[in-house]
Amino acid sequence: MKNEVKKLGRPVNENSVRQLRLKELELKRELGLVKKGRPVKEDSERQKRIKELENKRKNGELKLGRPVNENSERQKRIKELKEKRELGLVKRGRPKMNKTDNNEIAA
Repeated sequence: MKNEVKKLGRPVNENSVRQLRLKELELKRELGLVKKGRPVKEDSERQKRIKELENKRKNGELKLGRPVNENSERQKRIKELKEKRELGLVKRGRPKMNKTDNNEIAA
C-alpha cells in the first residue's frame, strides 16, 4: 500500500481557458514560433544608429578607445624601449646571480 503515489495539490481542469492557452503556447514553442522579448522596430532611430556604427567598425572608420597621444612622455619612453629591444640592448628578466662555492664561505 505504500507504493501508491498520492497526487498533491489542487486538481487541474484541462478545459479551462488558462490550460488551453498553456497547451497552445507549448505547441508553438515546440514548433519554434514563440519569440522571447520585445520585437525590434527596424526603422527606429536607435536601430539606424546601431547599423551605422556597425558599418563604420567594419570599414575601420570607428575605433574603440581613446586615441594615443604620440607626444606624451609615456609614449616616448615606450618607443625608446621598443627601439632598444630591436637593437638587442635591453635584457629581459632577472640578472644572473653569481654563485660561489660553499667551501669558500665555510673557510
